[in-house]
Amino acid sequence: MQKLAPFIFSILLVAGAHAAEYPKMGEDIYDTQADRGGQIEAALTQAKAEGKNVLIMFGANWCVWCHRLHHTISTNADIAAVLKRDFVTVIVDLNTRNGTKRNAEVNLKYGNPMQHGLPVLVLLDAEGKQLTTQETGALEEGAGHSPDKITAFLVQWSPQR
Repeated sequence: MQKLAPFIFSILLVAGAHAAEYPKMGEDIYDTQADRGGQIEAALTQAKAEGKNVLIMFGANWCVWCHRLHHTISTNADIAAVLKRDFVTVIVDLNTRNGTKRNAEVNLKYGNPMQHGLPVLVLLDAEGKQLTTQETGALEEGAGHSPDKITAFLVQWSPQR
């Protein structure tokens, strides 16, 4: 049994690392360990090569409206088509947990979009120029987000073709 103890501990450690940060909210949307600055740079490189813009979705795993926006974006065919055609998407965690502000430098780099609440969207052109910041309350409808409003917003900020 003593020889199995380290093995069992490592399994529990790995299992714990993949557990949802806020289990009552369901699966995590935002990767709490990711280096988002590096992912934004990679997205800009991809956007430049493909003639697209970059959509940064700022939020946190505890945020019910973040989960609602993510659900609408990931299940609506019209939104998916616009995203695939015109955008490279990056999801950035802005949670503060145990005194640590995640991705605080990324938030500041883009003008503190978190001041508008969560979720919040920032759009960049392929060169990294910030095109707009959109608080998502304007995209809400009832107890969720309007697919039509989201699609219209994305089309408005799609790159010129």
